[in-house]
Amino acid sequence: MTAILDQLRTAPRSVLGKLPKVSSDDDETRRPLPVSGMLAAACTLGVGLAALTTLTLIGWIAAPRGTLGAGLPGVFRTAAQLWLAAHHAGFAIPGGRVGLLPLGLTILPAILLYRAGRWMARDADLRLRLPARLPKNSPKEQAQARRRAQLVVVAQAGVSLAAPYALLAGLIALVAGNEITQPFIGEALLSHFVLAFLAGSLATARMIGPWRVMLRLLPERVRAMTVGTAVATAVLLVAGLALVLVAFALNFGQIKDLSDVLSPGFVGGVLLALLQLLYLLNAVIWAFSYIAGPGFAIGADTLVAPTGVQLGTVPSLPLLGALPESGAVPAWMMAVIAVPFAAGAVAGVMVARISPSPSYEAAPLWGFLTGISTGLVAGALAALSGGPIGGGRLATVGPSPWEVALSVALEVGVAAGISAGVANLLLLNKRARAPLDKAAAPVRKAGAAIAKAASKVGLAESDPRPLPGHWMDATEADTQEIPVIRDDWQDEHASAEAETMAQARPRLAEPEPSARPPRRDIVDESDDRGGHVIYVDPYAWDRD
Repeated sequence: MTAILDQLRTAPRSVLGKLPKVSSDDDETRRPLPVSGMLAAACTLGVGLAALTTLTLIGWIAAPRGTLGAGLPGVFRTAAQLWLAAHHAGFAIPGGRVGLLPLGLTILPAILLYRAGRWMARDADLRLRLPARLPKNSPKEQAQARRRAQLVVVAQAGVSLAAPYALLAGLIALVAGNEITQPFIGEALLSHFVLAFLAGSLATARMIGPWRVMLRLLPERVRAMTVGTAVATAVLLVAGLALVLVAFALNFGQIKDLSDVLSPGFVGGVLLALLQLLYLLNAVIWAFSYIAGPGFAIGADTLVAPTGVQLGTVPSLPLLGALPESGAVPAWMMAVIAVPFAAGAVAGVMVARISPSPSYEAAPLWGFLTGISTGLVAGALAALSGGPIGGGRLATVGPSPWEVALSVALEVGVAAGISAGVANLLLLNKRARAPLDKAAAPVRKAGAAIAKAASKVGLAESDPRPLPGHWMDATEADTQEIPVIRDDWQDEHASAEAETMAQARPRLAEPEPSARPPRRDIVDESDDRGGHVIYVDPYAWDRD
């Protein structure tokens, strides 16, 4: 499809290049945006219908006569109905309506529209229309003005692709009806417009730059909530896919038995496998709803949830053989409800990291709002994945959108609020310490330089002497001598008392002087054994 569109783009250039006095410059040959959008929409519809018509023709040849329509006109109507179903446009049938459509089929038009949008963005004139008067000397305001202009261009590109695409889809819906099925034209117009607008806007924004640049088109707070919502939704979808694969593995025998009962043959088996593959995304969203708590239904008065399973007669689709048996569910299955809380915790951390709040109270609120947006997305996915299959019991198939939205919003919102508050608190504390450390760094460097200079001129010692190891402080050790107490030292109080008592007693004959025994309580404090011995002076109380 891209090669066809590129030929449409280059053809006018070759023609204009051959004309005299006509320049073939790229800017002059660019088409207006609505014209490029119309060409892209027409090519997308043509390629998509051609692909589905080929598959329908193969099925018509292999299927029993009259199953996919009578003759080639019936084949084309069936292909047109499949194209409308790929955009989730419902059908009216006798006694009810068909709304349970395969979401996997939507991938085909989504890819085609995205490629068409990329071509449209390259082919059309998408120059920015900036305001005539930009703010002066304000880079931030200039960047905001440019970002608003880019968003306007992205929205214009989306509308330029979606409007003609929806109109052409309305014409297809008019000719696709037959005596049994009638497409809803309103749903066809709305679904085609929404899908084309999203794909065209995304493709045009992608032309501006990488994915990171695309996100920067949004304001910081909106960008944080968008990323948080996408992360939480992705975690839940991955968990749902894991649950579906586990259910397939545990019930593979039952799935195989249902396939053998149908006996579709080789071509029919391939088409049946393709049909179930297209419904795989629906099954993932149903498992997503199961993890959230509300579960899903396969008909009226049925429920498949972590609290219990109640089933009746289900359609003979091998994919449904993975459903659990009716009855009580093991208690350990309730552990799956912890997944939405884990998804909310991750989303809250992302919100706080992308856009930290200056106040401690605001971060939990933004985390909870992210949970609400995740709940809205989950409710929309639940609504798209389910729908009626005619009337009667099968009028209710799939999860309840409002129950899924409410459960996911509360579970993800509470966890996201707590994690966002904690992450924001840690970020604020880290950022609050950073300026102090940054401001103290020059002071520390200046102090080190002053000390180095003072040591050079002799005002300070660059290599201070080691202090002696005793009980005095450094000042005393530098200014006073350590006292030396020798063995012949006498206490002055003891000497005075002895002299008074000697005067009061009658003088006796003095005995021969004998050697005085050394006092063991007097030690030489000058020997501190290299700082490993600390001496306590017992006579310090009498020093004053």
